[in-house]
Order: sequence, then structure tokens, then C-alpha cells
Amino acid sequence: MELYGYPLKAKFNQPRPPPPKVLPATSSMTASYKNRIPYHPESFSMPWMPNSYYKAAALNPTLSPLTESFPGLPPTKIVPFISERPDGVFSRHSLDDWHRSNMTNYKESETTRHNAERLRADLTRTIKDVYQQAKRTQGESTKNLGERVNDIEYWKSELCIELDAMIRETNSLTDMQKRLERALADTEGPFQVAHKCLLNREKRMGIDLVNDDVEKQLITEIKTIRSCRERLQQCLDTVNCQLMCNKEARQELEKDLADKQMGHHIDSKCYQLKNTSRGIHYYKGVERVDATVSVPETWARFTDNNIFRSQSARATSAKLRASTESLLMGTADEMWRQFSKVNDAFTSRITETANAKSKIQTHLAKTRQEIFQIETKIQVIQKTIRDKEVQLKVAQTRLEERTRRPNVELCRDAAQIRLVQEVNEINETLRNLHQCLRASEDMLQMLVRSKGVLEHDLVVKNNSLFIDQERCMGMRKSYPSTVQILGYV
Repeated sequence: MELYGYPLKAKFNQPRPPPPKVLPATSSMTASYKNRIPYHPESFSMPWMPNSYYKAAALNPTLSPLTESFPGLPPTKIVPFISERPDGVFSRHSLDDWHRSNMTNYKESETTRHNAERLRADLTRTIKDVYQQAKRTQGESTKNLGERVNDIEYWKSELCIELDAMIRETNSLTDMQKRLERALADTEGPFQVAHKCLLNREKRMGIDLVNDDVEKQLITEIKTIRSCRERLQQCLDTVNCQLMCNKEARQELEKDLADKQMGHHIDSKCYQLKNTSRGIHYYKGVERVDATVSVPETWARFTDNNIFRSQSARATSAKLRASTESLLMGTADEMWRQFSKVNDAFTSRITETANAKSKIQTHLAKTRQEIFQIETKIQVIQKTIRDKEVQLKVAQTRLEERTRRPNVELCRDAAQIRLVQEVNEINETLRNLHQCLRASEDMLQMLVRSKGVLEHDLVVKNNSLFIDQERCMGMRKSYPSTVQILGYV
């Protein structure tokens, strides 16, 4: 069975007429195509299409009606419709040939894919065998390097542990040295305060100028501070000598650890080298070079001696720290007890004022916290109002846009009713939110006013406390506390 217009190469008896260069207007074309066969211009532009149209009906159109439908186009520019295929114009294959060709292509494609899949499986197995063989070949050397790396890691970990312990001990002893220096420096202040207190008490007048217990305790305090300063200075000299010993042992450990780290890095690099690694080259004759300077026994003994030397220095340093701590505690306790005896008479005068000040500070802190919370609530309310206003704009915009509906589309439907309700609800919510905002702002003003009153009262109490404590007890309060005497700060 042969079809007209089948897209195969065709042999023409006469040359193809060229397509028209000028087409009529769109309106005239539409009117002329109402009862015509569809026109396909691509059949003229594609070289594989025959110079014919598909037959849509049994009618045989003629040139006369088509020419009348295009009054502006010359008859020579119109391609005629071919109603019958002339004999010998082109040849076609049968439908059975077409099916057989497709089946042959399918089978060839399936066979090729099957062979490709089998080849891929074989290649995968071959590649896997190659990698396994390479791994087995390099396994022995890698195992020996791994054992060496483990030995270096063990001694390196021992060195790191000892070095960390020595660093901690040295830092602790350094802190003790600083505490001694601070304690020695802090004793100068109380020594001067005791002298100034004695001089100030000489300014007493009348019956108050007596040799009372306060004056006796001040003289005792001066003697105690002088004795403590001498003992602290002797201990500081001993600590400086021990620090030098600790630093020497630490330097030996760090040097040994640096060598271990370099050796570990080199052996780890060799352990990780593979056939695919970068930087592998030929080094002819390298196996005949013996650059070693130790054997495993002397190598391990060297590190063990460094660790033993460091442990001995640490033990001595720990004992010195314990004795220094005891000395600091003893001297601080002696000076503090004597200082407390002098200050007992002044303590009761400032207790009541200090308690009042503490209560005012507590109330002020609570008031400031409440101010912060109410300000946060005001910001939340303001943000809620802004969000509701945006929602109100959306609802009102929808209502305004729906007023533009034409004619009968202006329907009071469910959407219209709900939009109106939404606008009313948002307006009511906004009124409530504005009321809450005004109430919060009023409360904020009251809290600010209360904070001002408390701050003013606190200034008054601070001034009273300054008069009682700083002017009267100023020199005694300049004496360092127990923590300062011990050198913790």
C-alpha cells in the first residue's frame, strides 16, 4: 500500500517551482483557507520532503478556485495540489520491510549492550585483582614501618605526658614566684599604713590622747610585717634557683620531643606512600648509605634518662611549692589577725549604712529589670500593631479592588462578607492594642520615676558611706585582703 505525501526521497520529472516571495494579508489568507487543504511551507524548505501535499479528501481541487482566493498572487507562483501520483515519480519500501528493519536494529542494539555489560563486568574484576595484588606486594614493608611508627608514638606520648607535667609544674612554680613577689610587694602598703595610723593618732586631743590598746596593736603590727617580709624574701630566692633547674629539664624534653616528631613525620610519610603517591622518584645507591647513629636500645635509653631527670626536678619543685604555700598561709594569717584586731573598732560604724545601701541596690535592680521588661512588651505591642495594620491594608485593598467588578459581578458573596468582618475585627483589635500600648507607656513612666527616686536615695547613701568608710577607714581599707596577701590576684 502506498501513501501520498510519504516523507521519502522522491525523483521529480520537472524542477520544483520556487515558493512565493510575497504573501497576501492575514485576513484574506484566513478567508481563503476556510475550505482548503492545510498548507505546509516546510515541505518546500526541507530537502527530504516531496513536492506534494497530503491528500485530505477525495476532491480534486483545481487551479481556478485557488487563484481566485489569492487575487494578488500570479498563477505561476501557486503550487498545484497533486491529486494522483504519476507513475515512475519515486519508489517506496513495503511495510514489512520497515518492520523487519526495525526488528533487526533492535536485536543488534540488544546484543551490543549485552556484550558491553559483560565486558564491563570483566574489567571490574580485573581492576580489583590488580589493586589486591599491589596491596599484598607492599604489605610487608608497610607493616615494618607501621611498627616503627607505633614505637615512636609510644615514646612521643611519654615525652608529651612528662613535658606537659613539667610545663604544668613550671607554670605552677612560676605562679608561686609571682605570688611571692606580689605578697612581698603587698606588705609595703600595710607597713606604711601602720606608720601613718600611728602618726595620725598623735593628732588626738585632750583625754583621747592616751596609750590605748589600738596603739599597742599598731606597734605589734609593724614588728609582724617586718618579720614576714624577711622570710618571704628568703623563700623567693630559693624558688628562682629551682625555676632554672626546671627550665633546663624542660629544654631537654622539648629537644627530644622535636626530634621524635620529625622522625614520626618522616616514617609516617613513608608508611603512607603508595604507588599512586606524588613525589616518588628513583634514588640509586641509597640502600648502601648508613647514616644511623644509634640502635633501638640506646635510642630508648636516651629518652628514658631525659624523663627521669625531669621527674626528679618536678618532685623537688613540688616540695618547694608546698613549703612556699605554707609560708604564704602562715605570714598572711599572722598579718591578717593583727590587722583585724585594729579594724574591729571601726567595723560597727558602717554596718547599718552598708545594709541600707544593699537594700536600695536590690530594689533598683528589680526596678530596672521591670523597666526592661515593660519596654520589651511595648516593642512587641508596637510590632503587633504594625503587623495588624499591614493585615488591615490587605483586607481593605481586597475590598477596594472588588468594588471594580463589573455589573452583576458586584455580588455580596461569602468572600465579601468575610472581608468586611475581617476589617471590623482588625479595627477592634487595633483599638485594644492601642489601649494596651498607652497603659504600658504610662506604667513605664511610673517605673522611670520610681527608678529616679531610688537612684537619688542611693547617691545619698553612697555619700554617707564615703564619709564613714573612706574618710574614717580609708587608710585601713587600703590594706590588702587575705587573697591579695596570699598572692592569688
